[in-house]
Amino acid sequence: MNSPRIAVYPGTFDPFTRGHEDIARRALTMVDHLVVAVAYTSTERKSGLFSVEERLELARELFANEPRIECASFRGLVVDFCRSRGARILIRGLRAVSDFEYELQLAQMNQELWGELETVFLATDVEHSFISASLVKEVAKLGGDVARFVSPGVAQAMTRKFGE
Repeated sequence: MNSPRIAVYPGTFDPFTRGHEDIARRALTMVDHLVVAVAYTSTERKSGLFSVEERLELARELFANEPRIECASFRGLVVDFCRSRGARILIRGLRAVSDFEYELQLAQMNQELWGELETVFLATDVEHSFISASLVKEVAKLGGDVARFVSPGVAQAMTRKFGE
């Protein structure tokens, strides 16, 4: 019997957007099990809207009806997290050509750190190509409607957060 194909889809997911959701669900066409991995730290300096625990709970709610998706958090190197989960596939979404250069550098570094890890890039559906978590936060912060860009649960959580 073949081993299950396990992939990790890492990110800060602050907040989890429709684009993130699309990439996760499409990744399931290639793998048997997907770990949506919410990072405690990121390589970019961003101010967080939600705590890691809140992001993890929102992701679990979003994928509650998909038994092949597990949501977890991690600290440190993503290659170490992948190794600990038996995942040899790393999923990354690309919105635009500008994302590719940075993502390629990450993929090459991860390959150097652990040669058994393969990075798979998925192009974001054109419907979601302009959506970024940063833009969604900014729109919500300024009182705009973000319902088209995030799930209802995330939209409600953002409304509560900005109402505080």
